[in-house]
Amino acid sequence: MRKLLKLIFIWWDTATLGTLLFTRRRGVLVGEDEQGNRYYRDRDDRRRWVIYNGLAEASRVPPEWHGWLHHMWDRPPTEAPLTHPSWEKPHLPNLTGTADTHVPAGSLFRIRPQEYRDYEAWQPE
Repeated sequence: MRKLLKLIFIWWDTATLGTLLFTRRRGVLVGEDEQGNRYYRDRDDRRRWVIYNGLAEASRVPPEWHGWLHHMWDRPPTEAPLTHPSWEKPHLPNLTGTADTHVPAGSLFRIRPQEYRDYEAWQPE
């Protein structure tokens, strides 16, 4: 019962029940990226969407799939892969608020030890 309620109401953890039903009824699977996100379109190719593998965070969509989702090009990366220059770094999701966030030199978070921080972050129970 709890899993069903989660599917109906919680959109940030996975796709909702409505999205999954719509995808099953009208979606055509186009491809999957290296993170396991699955990309769909409708039969007329008017709508395109992604079902995230895990946390629904838009910055987890790689640039080539982002362009396809927003109709910047017609063919998906599975048919016409983007060429990446040799100097281009691999795609990373937005790491703000995580343990892997960028901390520049001179930042108070780098100087002050953890036990001396001014606040305690709220943690859900």
